[in-house]
Amino acid sequence: MTDEQKQFEELEQRLHGRKTEYDTINVPDAAVQQSVQTGIRQAARRRKSRVRWYMSSISAAAIILLFTGCIRVSPAFASFVEQWPGMEGIVSMIRQDKGLQMAIDQSLLQKVGITDEHDGASVTIDGIITDESRMVIFYTMKGMKDPEKGEYDIDLLDETGDHLPVGFSYASPRETSDENVYENMIDVVFTDEATPPDELSVVFKTRGNANPGEWKVTLPVDKNLTKGMKRVLPVNQTLTVDGQRIDVKQATLYPTRLVLDVAFDPKNTKKVFGLSDLQLVDEQGRAWRTDTTMGGDDERSIYFESMYFSIPRKLTLQGAGLAALDKEELKISVDLATNKIEGGPNNLKILGHNKVKEKDVVMHFSIMNSKESSYGLSFTNIEDSTGKSFDIKEAGWSPSGEHGDGEAWITVENGNSAKGRLTMEIYSYPVQIRSPFSLEIPLDN
Repeated sequence: MTDEQKQFEELEQRLHGRKTEYDTINVPDAAVQQSVQTGIRQAARRRKSRVRWYMSSISAAAIILLFTGCIRVSPAFASFVEQWPGMEGIVSMIRQDKGLQMAIDQSLLQKVGITDEHDGASVTIDGIITDESRMVIFYTMKGMKDPEKGEYDIDLLDETGDHLPVGFSYASPRETSDENVYENMIDVVFTDEATPPDELSVVFKTRGNANPGEWKVTLPVDKNLTKGMKRVLPVNQTLTVDGQRIDVKQATLYPTRLVLDVAFDPKNTKKVFGLSDLQLVDEQGRAWRTDTTMGGDDERSIYFESMYFSIPRKLTLQGAGLAALDKEELKISVDLATNKIEGGPNNLKILGHNKVKEKDVVMHFSIMNSKESSYGLSFTNIEDSTGKSFDIKEAGWSPSGEHGDGEAWITVENGNSAKGRLTMEIYSYPVQIRSPFSLEIPLDN
């Protein structure tokens, strides 16, 4: 066995060791709720800029459990990991993103290694990989107080100090084999409103006033590494799923992901929240997964793993059905005095509400026959009887509540000041309609 082969074998043994640790983690239903909650918050807030998703460390464990398998690494990817000791803990997540690994294999990773250190604690941005659609930021924390508890907020700023108008997600950092050293990554989504900045500042801030602290790392972004790496594949075909028309417009290939643009026909009788169990399958039967959907109303962008560096001869979009409600069931009215609902689907019930510090109102709901749903419950256009508008501060979802059905809760900001009934419109709902479909994506190889 050569030294290089021995190096790979040792790395794989360490990865399998970490996989075994993840396999033994007990992941409660709250983890599922947290991961679903990431998408709900975006819909609830409806911000045009700085949309964020947060996941607890246990949610990260849930994601790892979903995608564990045979851990094999390419020489380039092994080299990437070996250069940064302690990165093995998140390799199983990165490894399962085939497109991201191939991008790293193509030397598209920008090494950074910049640290901000004070008060005995430090944050290091190890490296980034970015194109016009996505940026992944790898970081390491040292000497932080209980970082795995998620007591840190992250801000992303451009060269002028303004917040990037992007969505980004991150899990609580995980402990490495080195004592008091943690690492993870930040996954950034660029939309039509934003492109990678020339200079990026990543700011970590502690929550609360007990142990205030802030770490800021500023780095240049080398956009030339992926400049011009974009390929548009026109599709222009229409699917009909459960009687609902879905226009598949185009697929755009980037080094880090594939973006599939779809539009739901405004004449549909149902409001379509999303498509279920989507995957792209090539001629070898390999499935390219999806994990994120952006957009709202009748137009969506669905993100898949990228096959930019391994273009298939054939590509088929497959799905199990959709999540949708009849449009006349979207609007509901809630009487907080009596905890009664008017309108909405028949399987939606209100369990009650409670006040938070005499300011916000938390409303609790149950949804029958929703245990298998990957979607949560969220609302938009919330108004009281006087026409005053309210925002959702936070939303949560568990597919298995204490009453046996799916349970959801929303926090209405300043909801205690509402007068009379609250009217609202369902923006996301945990219902699945089974109606398998497939569509071939044309490739001009």
